[in-house]
Amino acid sequence: MSRHIQDRIGRRLSTVFPCPDAVEDTSRLGQVLLRLAQALAPAPAGNPVPDSFRTDLLAAVPQLRRYALAQCRNAAEADDLVQTTLMRAWENRSRFEPGTRLIAWLFTILRNAFLNQRKRLRREVEDVDGAFAATLSLEPEQERRVELIQLQAALNTLTAEHRETLLLVMVDGLLYEEAARVLGCRTGTVKSRVSRARERLALALGTD
Repeated sequence: MSRHIQDRIGRRLSTVFPCPDAVEDTSRLGQVLLRLAQALAPAPAGNPVPDSFRTDLLAAVPQLRRYALAQCRNAAEADDLVQTTLMRAWENRSRFEPGTRLIAWLFTILRNAFLNQRKRLRREVEDVDGAFAATLSLEPEQERRVELIQLQAALNTLTAEHRETLLLVMVDGLLYEEAARVLGCRTGTVKSRVSRARERLALALGTD
C-alpha cells in the first residue's frame, strides 16, 4: 500500500476519532489536572521530576482521553479512566524508563486499568456500533461526508483487537514495538493486524 493511501487513511481516522475538547477546570478530571500541575512544578532537589516527564505527562492528556473514549464509549467513564492513569503514572513515576516514549507507557497503564475495570464489572467490551457516528465532525463537502460514513462502516466490521491496534499505530503514532508492549503481544502480530485493518479501510475508501 502506498504512503499516500496510508496518509489518507490516517487523516480520515483522525477525523473519526478526534481528540476530545479541552477539560473544564471545574470537572473532576480538571481538578486532578490542576493538582497534578502543582505536583509537577519544580520539585525539591531531593526528589526531582525530569522536565521531559513533567511536560510530556500533561501534553498526553488529549491522546489519553481519545484512547479511553475509544475503549469505553462513555465520556464520563473515559475521563475517570484518564484520571486513574495519571494518578498511577505519578505514583509510579520512578518506574518510567528514561529514553522510552512516555505516551506508550501511559497507554499501557490506561489499557491495564480498563481491563481490570472490565473484569471487576464482569462485562464485555461492546464493539463499535456507530456510537461515534453522532459525534463525527463531518465536513460540509458531500464527498467527504460519504467517505467518512463508509470509513465508519468499515471500522464497524473490524474486530476490537484490529481496531485498537490500528488506532494506536495510525492515529496515535506509536511504533510497532511500542504498540506491541501496550497490547502485550508480538511486534509481528501488531504489523499483521494493522496491515489487514488498513487493507479493509482502503477498500472502503475506494483506494487500491
